[in-house]
Amino acid sequence: MVSDSRGVVHWVVGSMMAALSTLVLVWLGANSTAAGMAFLVLVVWSSTQAGLLLALYIAVLCALSFDFFFLLPYHTLRLAGSQEWVAMFSFVACCLVVVRVAERARRQTRQAEQRREDVERLYELSQEMMLQEDAQALIHDLPRIINRVFALDGVVLYVSDQDQFFASTSDLPLSIRASLHAMTQGPNATLALPGGFTANALMLGLRPVGALGWRPAALSREVSTAVVAQVAIMLARSIAMEATARMEAAREGERLRTALIDSLTHELRTPLTSIRAAATTLLEARGLDEAGRQDLAMIVDEEASRLDLLIGEAVEMAEIDANVVQIHLVPDHPRALLEHAVEEARKILASHRVTIVADEAEELDKPVWFDTHLIGRVLRHLLENAGTYTAPGSRITLSSRRAGGRLEFAVEDNGPGIDAIDLPMIFEKFYRGKRGAIVGKGSGMGLAITRAILAAHGGEISVSSTPGQGTIFWFWVPLVEKEPAIRNSMLKEHGARLR
Repeated sequence: MVSDSRGVVHWVVGSMMAALSTLVLVWLGANSTAAGMAFLVLVVWSSTQAGLLLALYIAVLCALSFDFFFLLPYHTLRLAGSQEWVAMFSFVACCLVVVRVAERARRQTRQAEQRREDVERLYELSQEMMLQEDAQALIHDLPRIINRVFALDGVVLYVSDQDQFFASTSDLPLSIRASLHAMTQGPNATLALPGGFTANALMLGLRPVGALGWRPAALSREVSTAVVAQVAIMLARSIAMEATARMEAAREGERLRTALIDSLTHELRTPLTSIRAAATTLLEARGLDEAGRQDLAMIVDEEASRLDLLIGEAVEMAEIDANVVQIHLVPDHPRALLEHAVEEARKILASHRVTIVADEAEELDKPVWFDTHLIGRVLRHLLENAGTYTAPGSRITLSSRRAGGRLEFAVEDNGPGIDAIDLPMIFEKFYRGKRGAIVGKGSGMGLAITRAILAAHGGEISVSSTPGQGTIFWFWVPLVEKEPAIRNSMLKEHGARLR
């Protein structure tokens, strides 16, 4: 309604300008040449400012006024002679040329403006697609992005590799789905679909990877081709990334298996060699006194214990990788857990000064709920590391406290510390730093096992170390002070998600 009113106003204004120009020229007594030039200027101006029909209307008004007032015989629409006919023909021809040229220029301007808007929208679409790092999330959001960028009423994307539809609108007819699916099976590259949708096949070379449909059919052929090409490239990128991720996962799995086999082969062969040498010497029993036999028996015992430890770590890692670790919460006191862990590690801690600090003086009769077996395994790994990598007589402090909904533990020593270059990697499987390589013990799985156990328990572990001063390992698990009804299953699910 508003646009109609504006159109009427334009026509009225055009009529008034033609009439006003005529009155001024008549009042000034202009001759035919001056009047023709003045009317031509008005036609040129209106052609550049108004539409084609309005420009032709003003040209007709100016031609009639030119004939009626300025060509002989005056005040008639007849022409007296050849000069008048030439003047009128020249004026009309000039008006038609001006109107046509102006309309062509105006149309080219509109096309240039439309192309500029199309380029800006295509650039915005490419930016949106490039900023998304998650290819699957981009595929899911892409119909809404295209719908917003190009101001459409609906966009639907079909991905043939996943056999899934993604749409910016919920009211997607089944016929649209069937048609898009059919486009990836047949030779049709472009189809007009029910509901006002237009669809194009997404081609990767000669292979269709999906189809894209939108409504209304407002996109030009060039723009739709560019959009389809961008989406096809994005799908190709997604397919390539997925294939690369699968290959990388396969290579990583193979690398880990190879590392596990190499590490276990080396670590298991060392104690077996010692056990076999000691056993062979004991069997021969030539020139051995009782002290020698005792030394060899001790070697067999120590290396057998080391072999048992390595096999235990391998079994633990296999359980974690298979995601079969289960959490069983029981009520216990943290101090009792620390004392039990020290008792289990008494052999390796025999030459160290061990201190236990717990903030339970006021709550000794109030236990907390946690998996004592799993947390005990974590403490065992940390204590064995502390005993192995610190000199005899070193101080080792175990502590626990309740804070901020967490049950926190710490294992601190004043040993040589961990080199800064090793700190970011010590929780990775099979990683052994410089000191581990020098000592020559361990498989590099202990700290990886502790981190995985705590993740399954819903907790975390961190480390701080200063070379020459010592190392502190902190870890925590959720603080549960009341008997949990479904806590075990919840923590098991939480651990599975973390894995």
